[in-house]
Amino acid sequence: MSAAAQPQGWDKPSRRHVPRFLVRVPIDVTVLRSGIPDTLPGRSVNLCERGLAAILPGELLPGEAVGVEVRLPLSADTLRSRALVRHQDKLQCGMEFVGLSLEQQAAIRNWVEESKAEVEPEARNSSLSEPETPGDKTRAASSHGAPGKARRKHRGPGWILFLVLAVILAAIFWWRWNRSWEELEAGLVNRGATSADQPRVQVATEVMGKLLVRKIEPHYPAAARKAKLQGTIVLEIVVGRDGSVVGMRPVNGPDILARSAMDALRWWKFEPYRVNGEPATVETTVAMEFKP
Repeated sequence: MSAAAQPQGWDKPSRRHVPRFLVRVPIDVTVLRSGIPDTLPGRSVNLCERGLAAILPGELLPGEAVGVEVRLPLSADTLRSRALVRHQDKLQCGMEFVGLSLEQQAAIRNWVEESKAEVEPEARNSSLSEPETPGDKTRAASSHGAPGKARRKHRGPGWILFLVLAVILAAIFWWRWNRSWEELEAGLVNRGATSADQPRVQVATEVMGKLLVRKIEPHYPAAARKAKLQGTIVLEIVVGRDGSVVGMRPVNGPDILARSAMDALRWWKFEPYRVNGEPATVETTVAMEFKP
């Protein structure tokens, strides 16, 4: 993060290359498992140009490649990037961005400056930690008085072989990773076509309301409150055979309120609607009210 993006008073010594900022916004994390994409909605904990920490309703594995979508407040565009999972602790995980463009880095810096986001204290045990480098290990050994000869005796042809193997493994990993993402993108298109072909039943709002077993109230965005935006957002949703919301489309209202309503709807759960005793995919309508 550039010096211009750092809030007043950031003068403490730090081992971090880039400060992290306390950012709590909705995110979507998509992971490819057994050729099937799985999207987990969640909330970020902190954010910087190198990655982010988030709380998700599911566990990821360190080393997994994922797709990340971050919706920054007051920003018209959604930040989309690939990332690697670096840390997982229960429902909190840390991810490192891969291939973040200069424009995306600038968008993060601009948002930090405009929102005056607070720097996360370094003493906090964040799930997004800086990876230890070989130089750190060398300095640590030197600080404990390790003899120079003991360090040098390991250098030789073995290091060259190690580097060659590392390059080969990295190339294999990169090839498999890109191939997996191509399959993921193709699978998303195919999955959308299959979902559209599934038979659906139109069910009245009051009927589905009786089957609602878990309801999450939407968050009233600070920007909408400041702009005095209010009203009722109507959404058309698709409820799958297991009772989860698998599709949604806002019908009216400001975009910022519609996004907040959809973030809440992802967590709703219904009892399966049955046709002739069998669970069915249904379409219905819901409404969410936003007022100060």
